[in-house]
Amino acid sequence: MEKQAIKRQLSGIVTSDKMDKTVVVQIERIVKHPFYKKYIKRRSKFVAHDEGNQCEIGDKIVITASRPISKTKRWYVSNMLEKAV
Repeated sequence: MEKQAIKRQLSGIVTSDKMDKTVVVQIERIVKHPFYKKYIKRRSKFVAHDEGNQCEIGDKIVITASRPISKTKRWYVSNMLEKAV
């Protein structure tokens, strides 16, 4: 019996929901500068598949890695952590 690989998951905030069944998610991480030893915020944007068009700008969501869905989409929305106010 084969083991199934654990898929990569990231949590972030939805920054755009203008496309159909697609959202742009901003992931923020904190990195220590190698020389100055100061902590810096680094941001990355990922395009994720949102099948039900349920996400809105400001929502905190979890995205999971998947096979390529389109030219830029390699993630899908797995669950919602917090709705925007």
